[in-house]
This record gives sequence, structure tokens and C-alpha cells, in this order.
Amino acid sequence: MEIEISKEKDNKLLKRREVLFRLEHKGEGEEKGATPSREEARNALIKKLQCGSNVLVIDWMRPEFGKRETIGYAKVYESEDRLKEVEQGHILERNFGGSGSKGK
Repeated sequence: MEIEISKEKDNKLLKRREVLFRLEHKGEGEEKGATPSREEARNALIKKLQCGSNVLVIDWMRPEFGKRETIGYAKVYESEDRLKEVEQGHILERNFGGSGSKGK
């Protein structure tokens, strides 16, 4: 799986970096060319952006029709506390699992 950062922006107000990325998935995973899971994409982004696993969330991922590519949008926060203050519960649950301890 190859990852490319298409666009990166610093959001000083929310104390985070916002990243638009493209994943090219050729023959990895259980099925050749299968869309990577959110966890696989997070791990690739963490490695590429050199950040901690507890400060990165993937907001959305969409496979490109007819291609073996997925585009997505991720956010890297300055701290774990800031992430928990800003992000909605369902985004935290998608990225970290659990019971979604943060309410509405």
C-alpha cells in the first residue's frame, strides 16, 4: 500500500493538521487490491506523518470507482486531550473502537 499526501493544512484555531490523502492498494490485504481497513490506513498515515497513534483520526475514506485507490481526510491533533475536546463521539468510536465514551 502506497500513501500520498495530496494536501496539508495547519488549523491553528483547532490546534491540528488537516490532511487529504490518497492510498494506492495494489495487491495487499486478504483479497488482492481490496480496499484497506481504517486501521490499516491509520497505521500507514501514522508512519508517513510520524505522529502518535493517539492523536490521529481518519474522518472519512472513499474508494475511487474503477481504480485501486482510496481518498480520505485525516486530522492530526497537538495532543490527545485536544482531540477528545474537538472530535465527535462517532469519529472517536470509528478510529479507536470501544463504546464511544464521548457523548453527543
